[in-house]
Amino acid sequence: MRYQDLSYWLSSLDGPLTPRPGLPGDTDADVVIVGAGYTGLWTAYYLAGADPALRIVVLEKEIAGYGASGRNGGWCSALFPTSLPALARRHGRDRALAMQRAMRETVGEVGRVADAEGIDCDWRAGGTVVLARSEVQLGRARAAVAEAREHGLDDADLVLLDAAEAAARCHAEGVRGGTYTPHCAAVHPAKLVRGLATAVERRGVRVFERTPVTALRPGTAVTPAGVVRAPVVVRATEGFTPALPGQRRAVAPVYSLMVATAPLPEATWAEIGLAERETFSDYRHVIIYGQRTADGRLAFGGRGAPYHYGSRVRPDFDREPRVFAALRRVLGELFPVLGPEVPVTHTWGGPLGVARDWAASVGLDRSTGLAWAGGYVGDGVGTSNLAGRTLADLIRGEQTDLTTLPWVNHRSPRWEPEPLRWLAVNAGLKVMFSADEAESRTGRPARRAAAFSHLLGH
Repeated sequence: MRYQDLSYWLSSLDGPLTPRPGLPGDTDADVVIVGAGYTGLWTAYYLAGADPALRIVVLEKEIAGYGASGRNGGWCSALFPTSLPALARRHGRDRALAMQRAMRETVGEVGRVADAEGIDCDWRAGGTVVLARSEVQLGRARAAVAEAREHGLDDADLVLLDAAEAAARCHAEGVRGGTYTPHCAAVHPAKLVRGLATAVERRGVRVFERTPVTALRPGTAVTPAGVVRAPVVVRATEGFTPALPGQRRAVAPVYSLMVATAPLPEATWAEIGLAERETFSDYRHVIIYGQRTADGRLAFGGRGAPYHYGSRVRPDFDREPRVFAALRRVLGELFPVLGPEVPVTHTWGGPLGVARDWAASVGLDRSTGLAWAGGYVGDGVGTSNLAGRTLADLIRGEQTDLTTLPWVNHRSPRWEPEPLRWLAVNAGLKVMFSADEAESRTGRPARRAAAFSHLLGH
């Protein structure tokens, strides 16, 4: 396997992606973390910073950043999988707003650490513009702003844009308006995760790569090379979680795929916009997302790949020619200047983790020492940092503002057994695609899509 081929991001790193040495045999630790993506590495980073005496081991089946952390869209945002109204209904308005504040602060925290650790991850805090390209979509934009106002947020958090204001940020075809939030930074995700792995090693954390974990039990993480014994065992495996014994129905791995163009000339960018490297999307049902990379490419992705029976995750699922073709078509529809003559140089994808109630969670079972975080539904670049800080507090027994947030120790229900899981997820995908087609054709909202709209969230 050539790790460079997994994504544009990994292919553009300087130097070879040589795996670190694997676990040499049985060992003891204070904390063992399974997964060297953002969640596992942020947890190690903050634990080691708070208590340098802790013996921390990170185990990774492949290399740091192999999963979603090295393949995502590069949005370090304040987006949280559960909406603010849903959080308020479940936990009350004050706790919902506390969660929102924590997510906003997380964006700045990631930038602060990257700067402090010398991680050059192409950070640019340009915010996010979500476009409305029809009257139906404009209605959703207005509703999003009204909903934000009802819950105490103001223009500093989310503002409604008219057609000219939206086009000034992102000049897509047929823009009628949109929304803008400053709470997002465009990043090079692979530079961030690889830099973070180096930073945790500087803090004394031992990172063992090419070390698959075959079982997690209280006090132990089992690998073919040996057993790591530790009072606290952290599961940070996100979309790869179903491969662990007993975790097949914990999350559903749903694939998101991306394409990247060749570097575009400045004349082309003058027609597209994104001068501040704003991340962008629109108000359709099937989520799309994009950013202007630091080297002048347009990296663009979306949902739409099928869910695979039995929560299977395989390398060949990363590549769906039909989805790549659809993404390229949508890119040309959004920006006609990106006609067929503009080459797409990279295509890739990977699984993200979706809990049954679409609620991300972080927690620690003190009776067993088993801890976890995940279920980000694609919002993991920022949320994983908050998870890492929260796990560090929980593991050290600290009572802080973070440990009282509403997602802490939330337990999502398990997904239905097959074939119900396969039928439900793929039916939801089909309904969302049909809804977008119907709205484009009729100009009226597709009511049936509402039941599935949370399935394909950012």
